[in-house]
Amino acid sequence: MEFNNLLSRADDETLQTLLGSAALRLIMLLDRTLATPTRLRELLLGLRGPEGLLLDTDSRTLLLDLLRDGEARTLAQAIGIGNDGDVYAKLRQSRFPRGSEKEGVLFGFFELYPPAIDKRIIPDNTQECSVDYPLFEHQRRAANEVASYLSREPRRVLLHMPTGSGKTRTSMNVIADHLRSNEPTLVVWLAHTEELCEQAAEEFARAWRSLGNRDIKLRRFWGSHSLDLQGVSDGIVIAGLSKVYSTIRGDNGIDFISALGRRCTLVVMDEAHQAVAETYKLILSALFVMGERTSILGLTATPGRTWSDINADQSLADFFVRQKVALSVPGYDNPLDYLVSEGYIARVTFRPLLANSGLRITDADLRRIEEELDIPIRVLEKLGENDQRNLRIVQEVEDLVRRHRRTILFAASVQHSKTIACALRARGIQAYSLTGATPSAERARIIEDFKDDSPETKVLCNYGVLTTGFDAPKTSAAVIARPTLSLVLYSQMVGRAIRGPRAGGNVDAEVVTIVDQELPGFGAVAQAFRNWEDVWRTQ
Repeated sequence: MEFNNLLSRADDETLQTLLGSAALRLIMLLDRTLATPTRLRELLLGLRGPEGLLLDTDSRTLLLDLLRDGEARTLAQAIGIGNDGDVYAKLRQSRFPRGSEKEGVLFGFFELYPPAIDKRIIPDNTQECSVDYPLFEHQRRAANEVASYLSREPRRVLLHMPTGSGKTRTSMNVIADHLRSNEPTLVVWLAHTEELCEQAAEEFARAWRSLGNRDIKLRRFWGSHSLDLQGVSDGIVIAGLSKVYSTIRGDNGIDFISALGRRCTLVVMDEAHQAVAETYKLILSALFVMGERTSILGLTATPGRTWSDINADQSLADFFVRQKVALSVPGYDNPLDYLVSEGYIARVTFRPLLANSGLRITDADLRRIEEELDIPIRVLEKLGENDQRNLRIVQEVEDLVRRHRRTILFAASVQHSKTIACALRARGIQAYSLTGATPSAERARIIEDFKDDSPETKVLCNYGVLTTGFDAPKTSAAVIARPTLSLVLYSQMVGRAIRGPRAGGNVDAEVVTIVDQELPGFGAVAQAFRNWEDVWRTQ
């Protein structure tokens, strides 16, 4: 039978009970014409609905008493309580558990469907509250220590965290704290390549969505991007060092750097080992002088500029007033041991590959090496042309791709990168060459292809473009065929292949360094991390 048919039998007393006597009295005080049985039934259905009336024990009992004798016996028989004796008493005593077959029969009798069960979850006494942009404990310690240095004179500090340990994420938390605590204020992030600039912009946007407390503007200032400082007082500027330097040297350069310096209260220098190069030191000093309370945060995975020039390393330490925050993990002498054991950095196997290129190093070459503290371009190009050396490199890569899906090769020159990639392609290996001369669209396509999750083995040969600002965590092998005296450059090359599983990378990694016996070479990343500790000790 239809439910409305049943409800139409309700008299005034029943309707008053179903609606509540207080509600009925108020309705009659407002307008007695609203209290007719028809209006009251409409009101009841609108407020509680047929389903609500049947689910409630008290209202269901009143309604079932409105059934005629035959109807009551039919329902009683259908729900399995028998139709003999006092069926009304049986119906009043019956229970209709939610979701039961008995409930379904009751609703079906009145041509209705039982409402969905309200599955209310009772919260536990203790609830885990997750965050969208977390820091690990060692990162939080570093961030807190950095904030402490930046809050007091001379407001300069270098954050030294090895590749894979979350340096960028840690610094973004520091920046977000600064922006929240100094509203309105401007932060300037400086980097020396477009790749690093875009990487920082993307990471800040991601971080601020979780850590921010207001809408702010992120302004790009590198490559073809321009910057108008008119009215700018809040947000972050991601700037390329070369773009800033060329602007300073322009007609209104002094006005520009003065305006930027007055507005910003925090300058962040990515890859801060560049900070004492004359070009970049000028920019940082200008920003620092223009701002009365400007802080400078340097970021680096390696705290020195060179490997063997203690004076250059000393200059970097002096620039940051020998204030350096490094990872500190209780129970570990070297934080890299902790990062490896916890899976942030892969277990790295370093292998030297001895090469006898027969290259003759002239006295002039030696003098240039002593002066520039790196291998001259002429020597690098000659190495790249040596057939026997290249043969050893190709054979080594062929061995690596049997164990690794993604391998990066750092070539000695632009032509060397092309030569090795061509030879590997001829041998059936999917290899690419990427250099500073590669068109930007082609570069983006190559990098995207290399970073995908396809099972094919791929080798990316490059010269001068993938040491920083490039992140392909699945890379698990690196061939360093570009000799250098810069431990900074060497550790950056190593860093491209040593992401651990907790950083989206691999458990194990291999780094093969081509050791040209005519030239210096050097070893493990743990040594790289500790190489300049004596320079940074407070004297």
